[in-house]
Amino acid sequence: MISENQNIAILVIFGIVAMLLFGVGFLLVVVLNQRKKSQLQKNISKMKEDQQNQLIEAAVRSEEQERHRIAETLHDEVGAILSSAKLHLLGIKADVLDERDQKLHEKGRELLNDVIGRVRGISHNLHSNILKEFGLNEAIRHFVRKVTEGVIPNATTSLDDNYQTVNPDNDISMYRMVQELVNNTLKYANATEFLISSTLNGNELNLVIFHNGDGLTQEQFEELRYQKEGLGLKNIQNRIILLKGTIHFTSGSEGYRINIHVPVKSNQS
Repeated sequence: MISENQNIAILVIFGIVAMLLFGVGFLLVVVLNQRKKSQLQKNISKMKEDQQNQLIEAAVRSEEQERHRIAETLHDEVGAILSSAKLHLLGIKADVLDERDQKLHEKGRELLNDVIGRVRGISHNLHSNILKEFGLNEAIRHFVRKVTEGVIPNATTSLDDNYQTVNPDNDISMYRMVQELVNNTLKYANATEFLISSTLNGNELNLVIFHNGDGLTQEQFEELRYQKEGLGLKNIQNRIILLKGTIHFTSGSEGYRINIHVPVKSNQS
């Protein structure tokens, strides 16, 4: 027969085993609960990121649609009125005017030609037809050539022709970023040398904008894009987020450099 001491020992062993099982079970519950919380947090974070990306995408798409609307209005309505005004002005026989009126007539024609050219230029910049027809590289070349002529003595491009459009919407976003950054350089940098280059490394397109004028540091970019006057920089950051890329501003002894890295799909795949 089992003695009383043996019964007590068995009860103690069972008690220890039960406590161990309870402890292990408790730990498992805690671990599983932590995993569920961690997964829930990841899901919430992912939902927030998706919502942010959807809002950014909607804002970018709305901005592009508004650009096209304004471009078409300028071309179809304002451009047509200006062209009609030019025809009426040219219909005036200048040889019957006195010297003063002939000078006014000539000046009016010059001003009208100038404003027609400016309206066409603005309409062209707002619209992305050249981008859709000839691709990102040619659009950048054309834009840089047009806006830097007579402003920056030494402005060049060196773009990797191995890159070809796979996602037109992404190309539009990259082109708009280049436009904004180039325009900022023209406004504020006082540069005499300017270069845009690109290289395609596997599935990543690297764009570099270099100039020898006054530029931003990364810290200034991060600060200004949250301010009212930094709306253009905020738009750049939104497009970078949408493209899942990066942008970095650096300065050196030779000048300022803006590095943009954007993942792209290979044309070979």
